[in-house]
Amino acid sequence: MRAVWMAILIGSSLLLLGVLLRNKISWGWMKRFSLHLIAAAIVLYLLNFSGVLPGLYIPLNPVTISTVVVLGLPGVALLAGLQWFVI
Repeated sequence: MRAVWMAILIGSSLLLLGVLLRNKISWGWMKRFSLHLIAAAIVLYLLNFSGVLPGLYIPLNPVTISTVVVLGLPGVALLAGLQWFVI
């Protein structure tokens, strides 16, 4: 059963890649998304190691980076607030 799911995952990934590469609109979307992803990772990295907020460490993982990609600067504030008040 595991092989069937892996085959479905690989097949759907290849089809999605084909659709993205065929459409010209997708290139602009992929470029913006990758720039936002890189910027989010850099901002979180600089926030962690600059010492601007002492005692604050936001881990670099897919959840935190995607939160910052989707929400932008308010996402950084959200993560900092959650880190400060919840944990």
